[in-house]
Amino acid sequence: MPGAIVTGSSRGIGRAIAERFARDGYDVAVNYVESAQRARAVADAIERETDAEALAVRADVGDPDDAADLVDAAVESFGSLAHVVNNAGIDQHVYTEDLSPADFDRVMDTNVNGAFNVTKAALSHLEESEGGDAPTPSVTNVSSILAYTGAPVECHYAASKAGLLGLTKSHAGDFAPDIRVNAVAPGHVETDMTADRSEAEKREELADIPVSRYGQPADIAEAVAYLRDAGFVTGETLNVNGGELMR
Repeated sequence: MPGAIVTGSSRGIGRAIAERFARDGYDVAVNYVESAQRARAVADAIERETDAEALAVRADVGDPDDAADLVDAAVESFGSLAHVVNNAGIDQHVYTEDLSPADFDRVMDTNVNGAFNVTKAALSHLEESEGGDAPTPSVTNVSSILAYTGAPVECHYAASKAGLLGLTKSHAGDFAPDIRVNAVAPGHVETDMTADRSEAEKREELADIPVSRYGQPADIAEAVAYLRDAGFVTGETLNVNGGELMR
């Protein structure tokens, strides 16, 4: 099977993307930083439920050496690399006046530099999957609706996600026609990172979503799978937000 890397895939959206790729016939590197046990459980479940090989790899993608090690581990294990999904991201709810330069840099290092580092390390390895009908290799960056709207208490997160959109377009032009580069921009998605919202907050958020529900990680995985296989799409951002922001 061709190989794929999904960064930040031990839970939430990243896990759903890794599981979707495995069901679609890709060996998958499950990347994590903090929870080896959780990542290995995801990899074990993928191997138990699909024919894919799954590899749990610890790497802080904000570190160029770690990013290179992640790519090398995937290529060594799978023999090829067809797709990269830059999903790893961190967030903080901090007003600008309380935000330290170190915290700003930490978010940018993971969310933007991490995508750059993994993509750069993967360039020489990305190759077409076997088979005449296979799509060209792809990189998909996971941005956010906040890239467009901004966020009062998450300026560094919003800035990082906006940066990913510029990176996506730039890389799409740089790497064409050999590698396609796209992005997805999720809206409100139910994950364990959003479980602490109050009922009042949920009602307020749902009132702004025309489809009247939160997104699920599988919704984002579906969008990433589309971009992976859409051979005539590059440099685009697919907004997956239930109509909350129509562009």
